[in-house]
Amino acid sequence: MIIAKQEDVTPKVLDSYSTIEDARVREIVAALVKHLHAFAREVHLTEDEFRKGTELVAKMGQMTNDTHNEVVLMAGSLGFSALVCLLNNGNNGQTETTANLLGPFWRMNSPKTANGDTIIRSPTPGPAIFVNCVVKDTKGNPIAGAVCDVWHSSPEGFYEQQDPNQAEMNLRGQFTTDKDGRFWFRSVKPAGYPIPIDGPTGDLLRAGKRHNFRPAHLHFLIFKPGFKTLISQIYSPDDDRLETDCQFGVTRALIGDYIRHTDKAPAADVKGDWYSLDQTFVMEAGEAKLPRPPIK
Repeated sequence: MIIAKQEDVTPKVLDSYSTIEDARVREIVAALVKHLHAFAREVHLTEDEFRKGTELVAKMGQMTNDTHNEVVLMAGSLGFSALVCLLNNGNNGQTETTANLLGPFWRMNSPKTANGDTIIRSPTPGPAIFVNCVVKDTKGNPIAGAVCDVWHSSPEGFYEQQDPNQAEMNLRGQFTTDKDGRFWFRSVKPAGYPIPIDGPTGDLLRAGKRHNFRPAHLHFLIFKPGFKTLISQIYSPDDDRLETDCQFGVTRALIGDYIRHTDKAPAADVKGDWYSLDQTFVMEAGEAKLPRPPIK
């Protein structure tokens, strides 16, 4: 087909890619073409806007490196990451789920840590938190031998690779559930933190007059053959940005029961108030595979 008018473009492109052998790839490419072309027609995209859009996409790639992933930040700020997560968990988005966003700061090979130990690996001032978790299947049976990655920001709002004052792998650890499906550890209570706004994601947030903060949370990634890998974030209910999370990640099922205590702590070296968190995770049957780390 020789292109004669704008209506000719979409069917020509669809026909050109109809020979893709992989059925799923063919389906995705066809849908992408249809929706992308429909978007351009709906807003009557100008040539100047198209040029600026391609520059924005290029800049996201240029800003993505070993310690920063601008593409992941943009996907979260558009609610795209949250939507994909909910579509693929909790009976395909029909029920509540403890699944959540991976985020841009997960790292492979966190230090293997014994249950009950701390993940504080360099001086990190802040209120102590003692976390007790149980991992179960959809029938309520405990899952033993699950590998559980934990990571979070400091009380100052920085992950360790963002902060030269923190030791390598500070506030990160890898645990294994016992016969009762339990794992537990000590850390400091995390704080909410700002996402970087020196790139296209920041431009989008400013245009929407939105703040760039994430509410305080702990990250979890739980892996066990025979089960779909569970990625989760458990949010602190005392954070005033739960309703306005810049990455749209908060669901009711993910607001944890962080309890403040003023009595004697489980560890003798804890002075002042401390926190506890009891959390149950439910894993669905499925394929166990690890995601590709967004950073090195």
